[in-house]
Amino acid sequence: MIRKHSLAIGASLAVLAVGAAHAQANRAEVIHWWTSGGESAAIQEIANAYKAAGGTWVDSAIAGGEAARAAAINRIVGGNPSTAAQFNTSQQFVDIVKGGMLNNVDEVAKKNEWDKILPGPVLKSIKIDGHFYAVPVNIHMPAWFWYSKAAFAKAGITAEPKTPDEFFAALDKLKAAGITPVAFGGQPWQEKIVFDALLAHIGGADLYLKVYKGDQKAIASPEFKNVLASFKKLKSYTDAGSPNRNWNDATSMVISGKAGVQIMGDWAKGEFAAAKQTAGKEFGCFPGFGPKSPYIIAGDAFVFPKTTDAAAIKSQQLLATVMTSPATQVAFNNKKGSIPIRTDVDAKAMDICAQQGIAAMKDTARQLPNSEMLVAPDITGALQDVVTKFWNTNQSVDDAAKAVGAAVKG
Repeated sequence: MIRKHSLAIGASLAVLAVGAAHAQANRAEVIHWWTSGGESAAIQEIANAYKAAGGTWVDSAIAGGEAARAAAINRIVGGNPSTAAQFNTSQQFVDIVKGGMLNNVDEVAKKNEWDKILPGPVLKSIKIDGHFYAVPVNIHMPAWFWYSKAAFAKAGITAEPKTPDEFFAALDKLKAAGITPVAFGGQPWQEKIVFDALLAHIGGADLYLKVYKGDQKAIASPEFKNVLASFKKLKSYTDAGSPNRNWNDATSMVISGKAGVQIMGDWAKGEFAAAKQTAGKEFGCFPGFGPKSPYIIAGDAFVFPKTTDAAAIKSQQLLATVMTSPATQVAFNNKKGSIPIRTDVDAKAMDICAQQGIAAMKDTARQLPNSEMLVAPDITGALQDVVTKFWNTNQSVDDAAKAVGAAVKG
């Protein structure tokens, strides 16, 4: 989120230098938050591709998305911007676009026909006032269900759940078998991801969109209150060590078979890959309940801080080109766990989970924007606070629904 920085951005535009210090040819300092094993392996694929294209990659990894975004914004405001900085495919960078603090990459977008090859929700996020201000590198679906094949077998679960009722029945079987049913990381952003997953997969796409568009009638409906009740019910299937657990540590519980299921974005697949596990063999994956389940579109993108230095702009253009090239897209996304943003890549080189995602993306009726595409960062923060309070207290469903209604009003 960047809500804490909005005022500082507007007030500090004058601080930006006319250009960064003269950049070395094709030298690119890239701020990102990919620090886990799978994430580090993935970003290295982009770094290697940039080096192969004649560039010099300077890695600036900062743990935690919010910390990395804050550092990038502070560098921009302070007049010492990086060449590129990671954000999510969302409204997170709208303020710095409006503040005139980013270079566009229109030339690269036009040459590679982004208007034709990118999904609508992604285009809407990165194209602002007719210009492309971010380079999407992947499509993440944050509402996947990952499960341990060994844990399911031990619990006598013979098929992937196709309905919410079947899902909770499977969790009951895991608990009865002495296995932690749900591997959970009790951090606010993880709680929000799981809430959104249940809103989409139990409430449905229509309810999901109505809630994030601030439809108070929908928020007060029995259907939405059922989503809230299901979300709270899920807590009874987590273990005592879940509060403040990192997401990748929760994934490790599934990898080891200590837990049955994790609801997490497809970046979790990178951890399975790093552990030398294969989709369909040691672990399974399903993107929702049934063949037409909503497919939430999220992802990562890189923005390019404002500079008039010709060498720095050349580095930015080269980065944008390399990041979206077909070969880099396949290599990076295979390790990241996500799927390519391009529709013209060879999916045969990708695993069965990625192939499910690619197939889902071909059905535009299943495409659902992630919540951060639909509401401003301050509303996202307010909703995250509501979800966290509901998860961690004895607040009633009715009171939680009222709190959601108030939060989406802004």
